[in-house]
Amino acid sequence: MMKPFLLALAASALVAGQASAHARLLQSQPRAGATVVSPAQLRLSFSESIVPAKSSVVLSGPAAKPVALGPLTLDAKDKRLVVVAVPQKLAPGAYKVRWGMTTTDTHHTEGDFAFTVK
Repeated sequence: MMKPFLLALAASALVAGQASAHARLLQSQPRAGATVVSPAQLRLSFSESIVPAKSSVVLSGPAAKPVALGPLTLDAKDKRLVVVAVPQKLAPGAYKVRWGMTTTDTHHTEGDFAFTVK
């Protein structure tokens, strides 16, 4: 009688461990849902260290038009903080950031958030 319970417990621990092994976006600048002046850069802070060569950040603006960005880099002091330059001033409107991050343990996670430029 105890074996099925132990198997279920072990399986749930395995699934929970796998779920927590993926990078989560902890915060961003601009913040999700914020209205801001045109940012000079995007800063995305994750729960795990990121591999820049296997990660991406894409910005699209009003009418889903792509916006050219600088290269994806990591903060010199924090390998969980992704920094991407926004070389040109953004026109007022709604913007969407789509990100795909690969962590140092090779897990890949994707997500997105939006902000508005006033």
